[in-house]
Order: sequence, then C-alpha cells, then structure tokens
Amino acid sequence: MSHSCPDLPASLALERHGDTAVLLLNRPAKRNALDDATIIALGAFFAAPPAWARAVVLAAEGAHFSAGLDLGELTDRDAVGGLHHSRMWHEAFGRIEHGPLPVIAVLKGAVVGGGLELATAAHLRVAEDSAFFALPEGERGLFVGGGASVRVSRLIGVQRMTDMMLTGRVLSAAEGEARGLVDYRVAEGEGIAKALDLAERVAGNPPIATYAVLRALPRIADAGPETGLLLESLMAAVAQSSAEAKSRMRDFLGGRAAKIDRAGAAR
Repeated sequence: MSHSCPDLPASLALERHGDTAVLLLNRPAKRNALDDATIIALGAFFAAPPAWARAVVLAAEGAHFSAGLDLGELTDRDAVGGLHHSRMWHEAFGRIEHGPLPVIAVLKGAVVGGGLELATAAHLRVAEDSAFFALPEGERGLFVGGGASVRVSRLIGVQRMTDMMLTGRVLSAAEGEARGLVDYRVAEGEGIAKALDLAERVAGNPPIATYAVLRALPRIADAGPETGLLLESLMAAVAQSSAEAKSRMRDFLGGRAAKIDRAGAAR
C-alpha cells in the first residue's frame, strides 16, 4: 500500500508491504533518469529509513529501472565542481550499501550508466528479462562517477567492465546473470513479487546475522587473508552469543526447525 513520506521528492514514491519498504524511482517519462534532487533524497532515505522497515525493495515505475544521469544536470562544472558532484553520488549510494537494511533492486529495461551504479549499490539484484546493462560514459567522453569503477568491477571484473566502457557493449539480462550482475532472473512483470519474497525471507533473519553479512562480510573480503580470518572469528563469536541464535540452535537440535532441501529451507 502507498505510504506517505513528506521528505521524498516527486521523483520517488514509497509503498509499504508488511515489514518491507518498496521505494520506487518515479520519473517514467524520463526513463527514471537520476537528477541531483533524486540522488540527495535517496541518500537521506537510506540514512534514516522508516522505523518499521526490515528490508527495502528498490524498484521503478514505467518500463525502465534507470537510464542513468539526467543529462539536463550536466553543467559546465570545473574540476572541483565535478569532484564534489561525484562524491555526492558516492555518499548517497554508500548509504544504500552500508546502511542498516538489506536492499533488493528490481531491474527492468534500461539499467544504464548511473542506473547501473545505483543497482550495484544494492545487496541483491532481481532482473526481469527486459533488463539490459550498459556503461556508455566512454563513448560520451566521460568516465563513471557514481561508484561503478569499484562496484561494477567488483562484480564482473575489470576486464569485462573495460569491454563495456570501451566498446559500448550492452549486456542482456541473461548475460548480466552469467557475469554476476544479476542474482535472480525472472520473467517480465515478476520482479517485484520475487523481490518481496526475498525481502520477507531476509527480514526473518536475526538482526545480528544480517548485520554481519551487510557490514562485516564486505570488509572481510577486502582485508588480507589473516586479518580477514580474525575478523571472521570475532564476528562469528558475536553472532553465536546472541539470545536469538541460541534459541534457533536449540530448535534445530531439538528437531523443531525446518531442514534445508534443494528448494531452500521451508518457512
């Protein structure tokens, strides 16, 4: 159901589905191009998400997730102005990636340039078959500025990102899935339902486990092996000491918890 949020600009809309906040890019006539007001509002939303939310689905109205930077926002900035503009995007998307809630992006149609940068700030990505991915900045004489050189290259590797930027290569949903941009691929129109199902499952995890995955795992992956292993041990000790973890382990050992099968744990 719709949920009013007076701090959101018209370019964003919020819906509530149980414990899941569905945040929609809402400029379909502009293929959900990202202007500065939208970027700033995204950062503010994820810095202080609704208290009732346990997960966020980031989706879009219309046929496209986002065609990238609103070219109407391109101004004759000098180098310092360009630096600060890029860092503004970094700050906003960092609040998505490093915020307290798991974020699942639903991708369809154009996921291009800044739209791809936004999508890769989410923790999971569901792509409908219509989704396509591109980084056209190189062809325009530009360079990515919203985090793609870190987040996209981390997912698909520097070489594949080099190909996309040098040649303008466009990846289909199937190619995006094969290369690691997409975690789940679904038929047209099924993205929101899949994301809400995933969000419900994620929201059911103990908060300390979610914290460990969102906050500790990326830092462990970026650390040297020995530092990473020490951080893993510390996080494992903290997680298993929580009352909820102890209760769930007692249920499992007592045969009261669902067993995992090929379809996933029954819930």
